[in-house]
Amino acid sequence: MEEGEKEAAVLAAAAGSVVESLVAAVEAIAAISDYRNAYKKQFCNLSRRIKLLAPMFEELKESMDPIPPRAVRALEKLNGALDSAKDLLRLGSEGSKIFLHPSQVELVHAQFKRAKERIETTDCELYADLSNVCHMNADARIDSAILQRLAEKLQLMTISDLKQESLALHEMVDASGDPGEVIEKMSVLLKRIKDFVQTQKPEMGTPMSAKVIPSHGTSKTPVVPDDFRCPISLELMGDPVIVSTGQTYEREFIKKWLEAGHNTCPKTQQRLSSTSLTPNYVLRSLIAQWCEANGMDLPKRPARTGKPLSVCSAGEHAKVADLLHKLSSQNLEDQRSAAGELRLLAKRNTDNRICIAEAGAIPLLVNLLSTQDVRTQEHAVTALLNVSIYEENKGKIIVSGAVPGIVHVLKRGSMEARENAAATLFSLSVVDRNKVIIGESGAIPPLVLLLSEGSQRGKKDAATALFNLCIYQGNKGKAVRAGVIQALMGLLTDPEGAMMDEALAIMAILSSHPDGKAAIRAVEALPMLVKVVRSGSPRNKENAAAVLVHLCNGEQQQQHLAELQEQGMMVPLQEMVESGTDRGKRKAAQLLDQMTRLMEQQKKAEAQAQALTQAPVDQPMDSASSAFTDL
Repeated sequence: MEEGEKEAAVLAAAAGSVVESLVAAVEAIAAISDYRNAYKKQFCNLSRRIKLLAPMFEELKESMDPIPPRAVRALEKLNGALDSAKDLLRLGSEGSKIFLHPSQVELVHAQFKRAKERIETTDCELYADLSNVCHMNADARIDSAILQRLAEKLQLMTISDLKQESLALHEMVDASGDPGEVIEKMSVLLKRIKDFVQTQKPEMGTPMSAKVIPSHGTSKTPVVPDDFRCPISLELMGDPVIVSTGQTYEREFIKKWLEAGHNTCPKTQQRLSSTSLTPNYVLRSLIAQWCEANGMDLPKRPARTGKPLSVCSAGEHAKVADLLHKLSSQNLEDQRSAAGELRLLAKRNTDNRICIAEAGAIPLLVNLLSTQDVRTQEHAVTALLNVSIYEENKGKIIVSGAVPGIVHVLKRGSMEARENAAATLFSLSVVDRNKVIIGESGAIPPLVLLLSEGSQRGKKDAATALFNLCIYQGNKGKAVRAGVIQALMGLLTDPEGAMMDEALAIMAILSSHPDGKAAIRAVEALPMLVKVVRSGSPRNKENAAAVLVHLCNGEQQQQHLAELQEQGMMVPLQEMVESGTDRGKRKAAQLLDQMTRLMEQQKKAEAQAQALTQAPVDQPMDSASSAFTDL
């Protein structure tokens, strides 16, 4: 082939390639729809004009005439412009609605330098609202009328809209690898809109415009603490799980994130070392406590559809079957070694837990809880603990009648066995109905005993189990009668303070129960609680203030308020109102309100007493009597 022919062939190939790209770009743009409200007209106009080019590109594709080199270079530039337009239109269709701030769109318009941008009056108002809100401080109050306009114009009027918007923002962070100041501001704004929408209590999927929303009314709906919200959906979590970076998300949303092909943590952008999800039982218990304190229902976890099958190999199944055969034997050595191996297998991964339960190991392990061999008993209860980590296995363990055996180990086992028995009860009590079963089994007194005299790990395990069990109102009285308040005071006065957090969290739950309140008064806990409010951690201050609020209601109210006043608690409580946790602020405000009313009553009584001392000697007795009655 001559040199000229080679050059012509290369040019023809390049022309064919660029025309194919142009046709594909137009087809991709034609498939994009459902543009966001703020710039819907501009997006539709851009899309319509680009689609008008389709016939020309098709004609070029089918033409046998060569395309001049100069025209090929021009088409390559046009192809680049169409790629930019496609990215912009996808942003308008799939991207964050909040991100479609006028300044962002203007940058792209400047690149095209085509049509003069036209912003309608409603868009100008949206621009102004967005600009004002974005320049506010994070803690500044935003007028509800502005939030309503933003929600309506950005089409963030339902919970479904807000979920999609949150995912879109996280997609942007994932793409850039760095949240950046702009996206941080958008996240804050989205949270404000989400709080506003939830305050109005629209039904799932029902537009806010269908509701009557007061512009300046105040809502009694409690604000969900940030720690209890899923960073993706911004909703109160019902099934929180931990990823490998240590961050917690709602299971449903982090699963969707991972299934979409992402391998990073949405919040930190760190690469995930694995895609395993570990249930965050402690946080779920804290959320349940908060829901109870605020009169809200705990979000229901979505039902798992379909029965999951383990992916263990045939060899692994055979190994488990062999271990079960040994468990069933009368040979003590075989039982001990098999229970130990099942314990290790169940510790490794979810597939093993499913495989062990499906093979029928749970009833055999339960039978070994009553064995006299210490090591076998330790292996059996720990194997049940590890198997229970998989959610579906909890019900199987309960149905097998394991709870009495676990309580037996808790009472009479070695310290290691008692620790793991307490941890198993905690794991099982995550399911609400199991709290009742475990409470009625007699588990609470031995848990309180372990809390008092156990090893450091044993105390931790007992505390987490008691905390979870006492979320159920019927178990609170049982715990108080078992002496848990005295045990908690021992932990609170421990010089090392290693269990301060757990002790205060449990005491805060129990203080709402009449028996719990009476027991806390009996151990004279008030000075210790005052000390915590003065110098404790934010979370401990919150729980101490919660206990004080309950103590200062009902019997001996004035006595306790007077003690707080004498201790000079006005200033520490005012500091909590300004800088404490959300719940801590509310509790501190309640105490301040009660103390202020007491001071007003004292001033009134002093004024009346002073008036009596200055009254004439011959004042009638009935008037004096009436004055004392007013006191």
